[in-house]
Amino acid sequence: MGEHTSTLFPAQIIDQWAGLGIDLPALFSAGRFGERLGIRIAEASPDKVVGTLPVEGNTQPYGLLHGGASAALAETLASIGAMLHAGPKKIAVGVDINCTHHRAVRSGTVTGVATPAHTGRTSATYDVTITDERGKRVCTARLTCALRPAAGGQQTAEPTSEAPPAP
Repeated sequence: MGEHTSTLFPAQIIDQWAGLGIDLPALFSAGRFGERLGIRIAEASPDKVVGTLPVEGNTQPYGLLHGGASAALAETLASIGAMLHAGPKKIAVGVDINCTHHRAVRSGTVTGVATPAHTGRTSATYDVTITDERGKRVCTARLTCALRPAAGGQQTAEPTSEAPPAP
């Protein structure tokens, strides 16, 4: 699915997922939606996720970066952080997102950085700052993810003979 191999993972993350047969760069990528937007993940750990989004191709009718594209970048980065925090036996599902758009961007690339505000057993909240190429803040976002046990057959679950947990 695209250019996932450039994502940097700390050694302890690689070790945690080793032996599960899981392609970390693909699992923690922006996915097909993110690929369409041009999102690239540069760094990924539970404590910090960094990614970029090109403005070109992601504008609204006035030629400005679309707020939905900023929200997609923020949710992608924060979700990756929450997934890494949760580990391979859980999935992270976004349940609430808030974005404040501070300034317009017409060209170039924006960079998002997600850092944890709260990391618990059943939820994780990440703050995301998106800046333009001059380092000016474009958007501030916050995403909360519910952390749930991975059901049998999920890509993130370890192979097991046990029945999946009840919903």
